[in-house]
Amino acid sequence: MRSLEAMSAEPVIDVDAGTDASGALVINCFPSVGFVSSIVAHFLVDKLGLELIGGVRHPGLPPVCLVQDGMPLPPMRFYGGEPICTVDRCDKVILIASEIQISPELKLPIASKILDWMKDSGAGTSIMIDSYAHGEGQKHSIFDEDQSPDSVVGIASTKLAKGILEEIGAPLLKQGVVGGMTGVMLGESRRRRVDSLAILAESGGEFGGGGIPDARAAARIIECLDGLLPAVQLDPEPLLEEAQRIEAQIREMMALNLNSENDVVSPPSTMYG
Repeated sequence: MRSLEAMSAEPVIDVDAGTDASGALVINCFPSVGFVSSIVAHFLVDKLGLELIGGVRHPGLPPVCLVQDGMPLPPMRFYGGEPICTVDRCDKVILIASEIQISPELKLPIASKILDWMKDSGAGTSIMIDSYAHGEGQKHSIFDEDQSPDSVVGIASTKLAKGILEEIGAPLLKQGVVGGMTGVMLGESRRRRVDSLAILAESGGEFGGGGIPDARAAARIIECLDGLLPAVQLDPEPLLEEAQRIEAQIREMMALNLNSENDVVSPPSTMYG
């Protein structure tokens, strides 16, 4: 059981000195149904040429590091770069990627720290990448009007963010309940009047050891992002092929029990970074 002292500690965001995030578009990719956010994160890091610039530390996070090419990576990572962007005041991208499930008591502190960091660094609009599935026991309860299995819905915290969703063709969610980091980030963004939006794709996958990465849902989100980032050229076939490799890496990470209390971790042969 986590100690009260550990859980009451403030999250720490460590970003490389000299990082200029002013006006940056901040893309948040936390765990999602069908591993959609992880696939999107991997795709954007590769296609936009983003570099690792930091991470988040907190004693309540799993005591592990990820390893890629022999180098340790924080489980909650910040990437940065300067691709072409069409959003006002955006000439940079900061991407926050994580495969770990954040405990309920840490969601608000971490979301607040991210929004504090955005304000202090002068970052611009924030985007949450997520997915949903219908049925009992889901993190989100989405009531979308589109009955097709290929739905994409958007949520906006401000009028400006709503306008961005309209520009990229993501229909607004009319009714639903959004949980997890996406829900907390959106609620805090509206309270603070921060321009934030969420793009959620319907997925038939699951989250967990037996889940199958849903590259098609990820492709629908990337297609929306293409309206903001002309540097992203969506080609679904390579993305679907690459999903097989991502699937193996993500499943291997799940085998490490990243979300458990165990301190014993077996070294995997590969890691998703």
